[in-house]
Amino acid sequence: MRWKRTIQLLDVHCEGEIGRVAIGGVPKIPGETVAAQLHWLNTDPKGTELRRFLCLEPRGAPIGSVNLLLPAKHPDADAAFVILQPDQAHASSGSNSICVTTALLESGIVEMKEPETVVTLETAAGLVRAVATCRDGRCEKVRLTMVPAFVHQLDIEIETPHWGKVKADICYGGIFYALIDVRQINLTIEKANAAGLVQAGMILKEIINRDILVVHPEIPAISGVAYVMFRDSEPDGAVRTCTTMWPGRADRSPCGTGSSANLAALHARGKAKAGDIFKSRSIISSEFEVGLQAITEVAGRPAIIPTITGRGFTFGLSQVALDPFDPHSGGFALTDVWGPQAGEI
Repeated sequence: MRWKRTIQLLDVHCEGEIGRVAIGGVPKIPGETVAAQLHWLNTDPKGTELRRFLCLEPRGAPIGSVNLLLPAKHPDADAAFVILQPDQAHASSGSNSICVTTALLESGIVEMKEPETVVTLETAAGLVRAVATCRDGRCEKVRLTMVPAFVHQLDIEIETPHWGKVKADICYGGIFYALIDVRQINLTIEKANAAGLVQAGMILKEIINRDILVVHPEIPAISGVAYVMFRDSEPDGAVRTCTTMWPGRADRSPCGTGSSANLAALHARGKAKAGDIFKSRSIISSEFEVGLQAITEVAGRPAIIPTITGRGFTFGLSQVALDPFDPHSGGFALTDVWGPQAGEI
């Protein structure tokens, strides 16, 4: 073969959301910390090239993420990772943390111990503790202790050309979210409405990031609202979620960082306390168990420690390669599949 670059990927999904894990061939990513590596991936042309190689066509697809498995920087961590998506590299994700934990254990990179294996993951947002329930050589479920989640601002009013004034909670759950009650845009969270939800999410995200400055008080590399998450309540008390992701798709899972951000909003409103457990349900009806483990602080502001429990499933092993003569080596995206925002890629 005349390939210039090869990367091995273990294909995993968490409650329907694909999170492929790059387990071999990952190039050295500069940076003394994972946050610095995240910054390099988002600002250096070589980082952009790597993301496009893995996330755009013809090797990638609009659905899912690619997790770059990296050597841990922190002495307590078993592995580090950064999440690549078509728009940029991201700091943290619950579904991807479950995918990475499942990949580490079922591939043998980290030794699996039954009935439980504890894996400490290092992300740009901090350490995530994963407790995996293991049986007969497989990872049955994973309980994550997430990074602290907190409220940036509740009930921000956004002027929109489509729905008038829309209220949003800007909260952090590993990345920043705009949390919006879905009835404000005259839709419900169901599969038939996925396209409409995504279109609304892209419009609202653009307005919010244009008008509102959001920066993590301790990690400047994490800034801006990454996603708009629509939410609704179910008759059984569960929260129904739909996280909308650039360039125009819906998260298939209930979204771990988004559910953490929403839990911070519930706590700030006095609707959740330490020890409470909630159910978060996705647009395809897959579920996470969301718990409020403890109360803490981040840079002097109230915060919580959330837990997220869900399942990861391996479904393939693949290798992507770069032919040095390929005229499409830089990757591409078309609006027919990727949505109207693909014109910006």
